[in-house]
Amino acid sequence: MRCSTLAEELRSRGATITFICRELPGNYIDWLRAQQFEVLSLAAAEPSETTEAGMSPPHMAWLGVPLEQELTEVRALLSERPTADWVIVDHYALDARWEQAARAFVQKIMVIDDLADRAHDCNILLDQNYYHDMRQRYDGLLPSACLMLLGPKHALLRNEFVHWRAECGPRGAAVSRVLVFFGGIDAGNYTMPAIAALVRASRPDIQVDVVIGTHHPAREAIEDVCLQHGFICHVQTSRMAELTAAADLAIGAGGTAMWERCSLGLPSLTLSVAENQRQLVDDAALGGLVYAPDIRLGPELEERLLLH
Repeated sequence: MRCSTLAEELRSRGATITFICRELPGNYIDWLRAQQFEVLSLAAAEPSETTEAGMSPPHMAWLGVPLEQELTEVRALLSERPTADWVIVDHYALDARWEQAARAFVQKIMVIDDLADRAHDCNILLDQNYYHDMRQRYDGLLPSACLMLLGPKHALLRNEFVHWRAECGPRGAAVSRVLVFFGGIDAGNYTMPAIAALVRASRPDIQVDVVIGTHHPAREAIEDVCLQHGFICHVQTSRMAELTAAADLAIGAGGTAMWERCSLGLPSLTLSVAENQRQLVDDAALGGLVYAPDIRLGPELEERLLLH
């Protein structure tokens, strides 16, 4: 989604955009094509071809195929096309090896990252997140001439958030509307425990907006629970900025959505839904940007909360 935000802005300035995506579960290939972007798709791996965890980089298993297969397929795609002005890489499994291989087909490379756990061969690195040591995190990982764009002032926010930022005034202390959003996929289904907690709060005076993506693994159950308790469930909504502006409190994950909430001054309870979000959320909380309760909800506790 953050890449599509950047792509929309570049397209509005006359750039021609092509996405390269692998057909992994929960992919957004059809959605990108519906936004009128060209997408070159790579086939999903057979189960026997998938990479093993514990390799380098740490998230190599997320690639879905062995690195050599990835490089072969991407080289084949890029070699058939005119030399690109830029390749923008946004994938935690890719590092300098992939970027060096792409150099033959592109003038310049930009990397979007926030883990700082692997080397890159790039001209620009964008890390839109806040870390207490963000100036030192990439020491030794980048070429000396690389331009670093660090911190939330470089956040990839859609134009709708720019509009609503101008519309939002100071927020009061009263809470009459709560927004729940843990990302479009929310593979760990943090949405359901958040709903359960709001049900237990027994506050019929509070309106609750729950946002999920089309491919949420528990979509049907969430829609049923929201209907049962009078909450509003928004599926793949195009009104995210409007809902954020209207809320008094948010419950959600770290990542881009955290900066969307901050851009509109929305107080939020922010949870780390993946290990690679933990430092981001902790540092943002220590910096006074969000509230970060350290919550661990297992399946049994989630079920018990819903039953009560």
